[in-house]
This record gives sequence, structure tokens and C-alpha cells, in this order.
Amino acid sequence: MKAELLKRFEDEIRTLDRELKNELPKEIKRARELGDLRENAEYQAAKERQSFVEARLSMLHKRVAELSLMNLDRLPDDRAAFGSTVHLLEGDGKPLVYRLVMPEDADPDKGWISTASPIGRALVGKEEGDEVTVPTPNGTREFELVKLITIHGE
Repeated sequence: MKAELLKRFEDEIRTLDRELKNELPKEIKRARELGDLRENAEYQAAKERQSFVEARLSMLHKRVAELSLMNLDRLPDDRAAFGSTVHLLEGDGKPLVYRLVMPEDADPDKGWISTASPIGRALVGKEEGDEVTVPTPNGTREFELVKLITIHGE
């Protein structure tokens, strides 16, 4: 999971770096040749894109550094943490299965929730049998953690 995320970030870094160093300078030069820069929409758009790409690259480099320092061996093997799959029973008896992932991987349709989300934060550190109460924007939700599979157990 960590390796996949690092690879995805590094692929995006390469793509954005190529755009920043090769494509955007050409676009800016071409737009500059059109004349008055104050009323040049192409130039403004290229400069805005350049700023966005620089900011995104900075954020990606920071996340890669953070992920590289993450030691998965230090994650607990008896409590919910990053990479865990949790089987829950909601207060109304409805079964739910979530996987705790990084914010970049969150996809509720797949059952992947971020460890930074309200439910994810409430689940981190919980064990099988624990009751979990989660204040959400739509009201309080109650769960029982009935089964836990940590990143070590997969």
C-alpha cells in the first residue's frame, strides 16, 4: 500500500516536472509573443497553471518525504491503524466494512476511508469488541468493531 502510493506520487511528480520545465515555458513564450500581457488571457492562464504545478509539486515532495519516513512495522497488530480493514456493525445492525487509508487514497465507494476522516479518526486505536461513537456532520453514528484485520494480517 505504501509502495503503491509512493509510486503514484513519483509518477505524478515526473509528469508535473516535465510540464513545468518543458511545456509551460513554451506556452508562456508563445503567449508573450501575442502582445500586451495585461490583457493576454493565454499568458495569465499559463502563469496560473505554472503556480498551481509548482504548489502541487511542493506538496507531493513533502508527502513523499513523510511516507518514506513511515515505518509500517511500528503499526499495532492488535488495534486499528493505517492499512487495517475493519468490520463494523452500525447501531441499526447494518454491517459495514472499511479500509483505513491515506487521505489521497480515500474512496468511499470502495469502502476506503481516510484515517483523517471523522470515522477513521474514531476507529484508529480501537480493538475488536470496542464500541465507537462518531460525531459526523449528519449526526452521531454508533458502531461496534466486530472484526479487525491489520496491515500485518493481510
